[in-house]
Amino acid sequence: MEAEVWGRRIRAFRKLKGYTQKSLAKDLGISVSILGEIERGTRIPSYDLLQKIAQTLNIEFDELVSLNNE
Repeated sequence: MEAEVWGRRIRAFRKLKGYTQKSLAKDLGISVSILGEIERGTRIPSYDLLQKIAQTLNIEFDELVSLNNE
């Protein structure tokens, strides 16, 4: 369940910030397929990766992981 929530939030923020999956994956140092799995909720991102995603998207970590703001 949480993986799906993170995936939706990551996808929403990625699009809001004007990133494609390819460009965000490149900036994060991961493959597009891994990012796609995270966005679909089939892969659980590590805490470190979540922090890196938030930093790359220039958002607060809490905005990305907060379950209260759905």
